[in-house]
Amino acid sequence: MKILVTGSEGFIAKNLIEHLKRDESIELYFFSKKDSLNLLKAYVQEVDFIFHLAGVNRPQSVEEFYEGNSNLTQIITDTLKEAKKNTPILLSSSTQAELDNDYGKSKLKAEELLLEYAKDMGAKVYIYRLPNVFGKWSKPNYNSVIATWCYNIANDLEIQVNSRDTVLSLVYIDDVVKSFIQKLNSNDSGYCKVEPVYQKSLGEIEELLYKFKANRETLVIPNVASGFERALYATYLSFLPTDKFSYELKGHQDSRGTFYEVLKTIDSGQFSLSTTAPGIKRGGHYHHTKNEKFLVVKGEAIIELRHIVTNEKVSYKVSDKKIEIVEMIPGYTHNIKNIGSDELVLLLWANENYDDSNPDTYYLEV
Repeated sequence: MKILVTGSEGFIAKNLIEHLKRDESIELYFFSKKDSLNLLKAYVQEVDFIFHLAGVNRPQSVEEFYEGNSNLTQIITDTLKEAKKNTPILLSSSTQAELDNDYGKSKLKAEELLLEYAKDMGAKVYIYRLPNVFGKWSKPNYNSVIATWCYNIANDLEIQVNSRDTVLSLVYIDDVVKSFIQKLNSNDSGYCKVEPVYQKSLGEIEELLYKFKANRETLVIPNVASGFERALYATYLSFLPTDKFSYELKGHQDSRGTFYEVLKTIDSGQFSLSTTAPGIKRGGHYHHTKNEKFLVVKGEAIIELRHIVTNEKVSYKVSDKKIEIVEMIPGYTHNIKNIGSDELVLLLWANENYDDSNPDTYYLEV
């Protein structure tokens, strides 16, 4: 299939193109504002599907709204009509097409031209009135407030919040691309929607972004496994300067070894890392409710546990030769001893974040 993407250097197009490039059955054609209209007309007559993503939303003059939105659409539909082709077209319009401003009017005109083309030629058209789109590769001070805020916060710049209560309708770039690609094999036609649409206030967005930034100090990460938080976190990370991809952890060190807290979650505990010198034993405590998982990733060790009431003992010999987790059971005092000749490296997970005022940790030799 031959596919044309207009506005090929834009935010949405870049993301779409990277997905389309993975399909070897697709031959891609690109048109951007630096290309000639003759090239556009030639491509339009050649291809089997058009993603019409070109548009103007921040022009130098009002006329540019119409030149970049409705006029360009007219050239595409007129070219197809003259060639007697009914090539499917997907248009990225805007929710502002419902508003009485020049940007909205130019987008509405583009929609009307597409619907007229569909009627005249029996063609399939897919019109997306997109709300605010956010995601990687968006431009700060251009595409959306999220792009601007992500850039500023990631680069230690201030942001401006006019009204924290203002609610935005938002769609994530990956959801947009997924919906677009589905139309390549669709039998429907007309107006389309991207789902999900997130309704988020500026205050909510600001708070989350500063939590993402603070994670490197607090180690606490919000729930970024799904939904809006997942999408916003990926967007924020995409704006980090390349010299800020890494960060150093603050740990504790003594003659026994080191201990580092690595990551703290909102509701699923925390991850830590410890090292232990040869011959050293660490631990010697129990928990009433807290539980832990130990995983030796380097070295050899003996893990010992004793029931604090029955005195029943159990021990496990563990090493990096066998990837094995040992559970620290509530009501069992436990320790770990490095029995190897090299440094022991231990990965730990606890089901709750450490609370100095309520540590649920009681020292008792095994």
